[in-house]
Amino acid sequence: MERGERVELRTVGELMAALHACRGAWDTPDRSGDPVDLHDHALQTAALLRRGRPSDKELQVAGLVHDLGHLLHPGDDAGHADHAAHAVRGLLGARVARLVRLHVPAKRYLSALEPGRGLSAQSALTLGVQGGPMSAREVAAFEADPFSDDAVTLRQADDAGKVVGLDAGVVEDWRPVLELVAAAQRSTPVHSW
Repeated sequence: MERGERVELRTVGELMAALHACRGAWDTPDRSGDPVDLHDHALQTAALLRRGRPSDKELQVAGLVHDLGHLLHPGDDAGHADHAAHAVRGLLGARVARLVRLHVPAKRYLSALEPGRGLSAQSALTLGVQGGPMSAREVAAFEADPFSDDAVTLRQADDAGKVVGLDAGVVEDWRPVLELVAAAQRSTPVHSW
């Protein structure tokens, strides 16, 4: 893939292939980042969201796909959320894409509200390139976003979904949920969030 090339995943099959490709792929090219690969992290994050918000399939799916940008554009810590959001927006809808995009601002938001909160070593390192803790003005703007609460929930699952050896199921278990969300997207008018 050319640097800066925008990827769009157009079918559930393409998305499933990308999720399978996350096995053995890491958030840093040299594997110095988080202790689990993108595959296990996606499954753990989605499982935590399923447990906490069982009826919110879009939030669960956002947890599953939130870090695809690390696979699509390795090494772009600052832009990985935007890359992932762009890749899934047409297939999974505006809300899923917005939540994916907001998982980095949610980290910045929580870091502003709770200085010294527990982040993985890699998340703490990337916080700087992602803008650091939010200013008071940024906090107010984030809180005004209609998806801010859900983005914080996603972020909290993201932070917790990094446990080595935890069995959170298999990607194939998520195919029916992805198909459900994609089908709902096809029948919903487009919104520009």
